Amino acid sequence: MKSVITTTISAADAAGRFPSSSDLESVQGNIQRAAARLEAAEKLAGNHEAVVKEAGDACFAKYTYLKNSGEAGDSQEKINKCYRDIDHYMRLVNYCLVVGGTGPLDEWGIAGAREVYRALNLPGASYVAAFAYSRDRLCVPRDMSAQAGLEYGSALDYIINSFC
Repeated sequence: MKSVITTTISAADAAGRFPSSSDLESVQGNIQRAAARLEAAEKLAGNHEAVVKEAGDACFAKYTYLKNSGEAGDSQEKINKCYRDIDHYMRLVNYCLVVGGTGPLDEWGIAGAREVYRALNLPGASYVAAFAYSRDRLCVPRDMSAQAGLEYGSALDYIINSFC
């Protein structure tokens, strides 16, 4: 799984060198942010059902047409699948916070997702709305510390940008 540490080591090894000072500074910065990432991961894990429900509700509130006949949410089964997808991505966000890199999202969430959603006629903008709502809804310090909020927001921004 890709993380800042594995990426740094792989790059140095591929170049046949030891990690440079700037490589080590990058790793050190990643380690220094670990407590904040783990705090965000813990808060998300402890409240993920509400986060997923609110994100999905925000998606369907913004794109009400999705519940029209022939659209992505025209049956309860399809609506449940949308919530399931949001839950899947939120778990991947949690994993990224734990490992300190985007590897889980890159490997299990983003690769090919855009093509799959296009083929299934699922608008990526609806997922963007769900993740943007989750990011924008965050309240520091009510939900988590400022640094944890930055880490959480960065992971959500990464997903949002992958859909754009």
